[in-house]
Amino acid sequence: MDRIRIRGGKPLHGAIPISGAKNATLPLMAAGLLTDGPLVLENAPDLADIATMGALLAQHGLTVTHDKAARTITLSGAATNLEAPYDIVRKMRASVLVLGPLLARFGEAKVSLPGGCAIGTRPVDLHLKGLEQMGAAIELDSGYIHAKAPAGGLRGARIIFPTVSVGATENLLMAAALAEGTTELVNAAREPEIGDLAMCLMRMGARVEGIGTDRLTVEGVRSLGAATHPIIPDRIEAGTYACAAAITGGQVMLEGARLADLGAVVRVLRDAGVDVAERNDGLMVSRLNGLHGTDVMTEPFPGFATDMQAQFMALMCIADGASMITETIFENRFMHVPELMRMGARIKYHGQSAIVRGVPKLSGAPVMATDLRASVSLVLAGLAAQGETIVNRVYHLDRGYEAVERKLAAVGADIERIGA
Repeated sequence: MDRIRIRGGKPLHGAIPISGAKNATLPLMAAGLLTDGPLVLENAPDLADIATMGALLAQHGLTVTHDKAARTITLSGAATNLEAPYDIVRKMRASVLVLGPLLARFGEAKVSLPGGCAIGTRPVDLHLKGLEQMGAAIELDSGYIHAKAPAGGLRGARIIFPTVSVGATENLLMAAALAEGTTELVNAAREPEIGDLAMCLMRMGARVEGIGTDRLTVEGVRSLGAATHPIIPDRIEAGTYACAAAITGGQVMLEGARLADLGAVVRVLRDAGVDVAERNDGLMVSRLNGLHGTDVMTEPFPGFATDMQAQFMALMCIADGASMITETIFENRFMHVPELMRMGARIKYHGQSAIVRGVPKLSGAPVMATDLRASVSLVLAGLAAQGETIVNRVYHLDRGYEAVERKLAAVGADIERIGA
């Protein structure tokens, strides 16, 4: 099993290209089930989760071609198998996104209940309730979701989400594209990845209004066609490397990053003493003075992203003063705290809140990754620490960060991947 070795204390300087967004690519790939295609996705990242979704769609019967040199994914053909098996779905929660497209286009689906990172239960009840409102009959049996559409197909409905759910919004948005009549999604998620999916569906011939708001209206069409769609840059990768520049006291150009996609992350970074400046080709991030302890609470977009909580906590470990970090999205998302404490961080946490009291320096240590964002928070801490840090179980990193060690080494980090 690979590990990453870091010798910290080197300020980062240079430019880092931001890859296409993982959390946009996965639902976009699932949208390939809605058409015979081809659906061509540009700016596609090379990640373990992308390969997993490709394998899932291939076993459904689609032809999936990932041209890594051209950074494109091409999906074509119709599904011949309507079952998403446990062996694939257990690896990645986003696999449940095939449910809405399969049901809408083929009238039936059998999808294993999903797995993924161990950061919370993340139930799929909102996905299922929404599909039931559109006329689907759903049964849960032996760990599988069995769903059938009525004889005339799914019907448009007014669906009010009791809580904001990115995955449920994506699943029902795709299902609504081929449903009969009008579907209204109220209290819909507003993350940039939702807007990207909606724009792709419109390129395929869907009719969607309200993009960027919490109220999406979809007028169903009989069929969707071929399209080419550029994937948005990864806002979480951009935020992560912004923290890398800040935690090392460097200056890094995030090529392709977009200020608006980061939401409250930019405001919080600025409050903490990080300069984030928009340029024509991306964002320039620097920290030339000290960091200040800054409180933050995770919220749905445009609030502070839960996927940035661990990285920001690593940054606050060396800030002046104290900061309170409150996690409101997932219940098990402080698993990185004991590992940061092994490196000398002063953190106390109870329930959903953590108090971080900054220290003058962190010390390198062997640490263990527990999930995707926890993994990269330990990398960030290692970049700032004195001495050597070894991050174990980096397969979590490979799920969501493309060539992280190469990108960081290119801007001056002393970092390398080593075999077991």
